[in-house]
Amino acid sequence: MINSNDVQTTIIRNKLLGRWAAKKLGITGQDADTYADALARGTVDPKRSDVFSKIRKDFDAASVVQSDEEILHVMTELMLKAGKLMPTAKGGSPDAAAVMLARNLMSR
Repeated sequence: MINSNDVQTTIIRNKLLGRWAAKKLGITGQDADTYADALARGTVDPKRSDVFSKIRKDFDAASVVQSDEEILHVMTELMLKAGKLMPTAKGGSPDAAAVMLARNLMSR
């Protein structure tokens, strides 16, 4: 059974990862938000859930120099950060906006 907290944490991680990758790709403003949202939405779509491959492909196409190890390290760091943004007790959240983001992206 899939834990909804795990899914929400991954959605938040992918949103943060999308923002990081967009910056590396030189994508700014609304386009950066759109890129990050697409990665986050891909979390719940098995056909688009491989965010590492998506970022690797985009970096290669744009000649962004970033090793696989560096991308995986960032993914790990952002997963830890996303986990800290999740509620720690019923009704409590250090960042309610992040949780709402995850819920909104899951409903799209």
